[in-house]
Amino acid sequence: MSRPAPWASAVLAQASVEARLTARRGENVLAMVGVPVAVLLFVTLVLAPGTVGVALPGTLAIALVASGLVNLGIAAAYERGYGVLKRLGGSPLGRSGLITAKLAVVLAIGLAQVVALLAVAALLGWRPGPGASIAALLVTTVVGSATFAGLGLTIAGSLRPEAALVVANMLFLLALAFGGVLVPIGDLPAPVASVARLSPVGALAEAFGAALGNGASAAPPLGILVVWAALAVIAAARLFRWD
Repeated sequence: MSRPAPWASAVLAQASVEARLTARRGENVLAMVGVPVAVLLFVTLVLAPGTVGVALPGTLAIALVASGLVNLGIAAAYERGYGVLKRLGGSPLGRSGLITAKLAVVLAIGLAQVVALLAVAALLGWRPGPGASIAALLVTTVVGSATFAGLGLTIAGSLRPEAALVVANMLFLLALAFGGVLVPIGDLPAPVASVARLSPVGALAEAFGAALGNGASAAPPLGILVVWAALAVIAAARLFRWD
């Protein structure tokens, strides 16, 4: 009998499979890339022309919500509902390996989303501020991807597929409303703005804004986001069920 593959090799193989499956789901790719780009174009060309620098951080945050919470949460919920994940439960991959592989794919998608949206914003005339930091942008993308992938897996592993679909879409709509895309967080009523800044999408949007050089410090929102990321990943690890 042959030995099981090392954990790292199993995770890499599963991540490769996850990436190919995601690429084949055209509607999911459209939701993850097309929707954020469409939102950015609508806001900056129709709703509030010339505000690409204001809308960009929130749009970046919405993109990570789409790839982690919505796409991953719904897809994994239906995989669990169809019994696909139960078969993986008996493999050397294990719960930790499956979660790690899915997190890795979401991170790769998130990096691609950020690059694409920055390119679109540049075509619209946006330029980073003097305090922009590539390192801060990368850290924000990594932590944000982990946060919403963890939330997506928590939903997928604890709810029925139909319920996960509804919850993920409702949370996406809330993210649109309070993530600084349609209305800047600073323009919201003070109590609502305070809650938005403490939410994962609000903290992510403000961390992106600081990383892109809007003059604010990235430390406070990034600190809030790190806490959310830790809670989300821990919840996913503890609550995720195979069936």
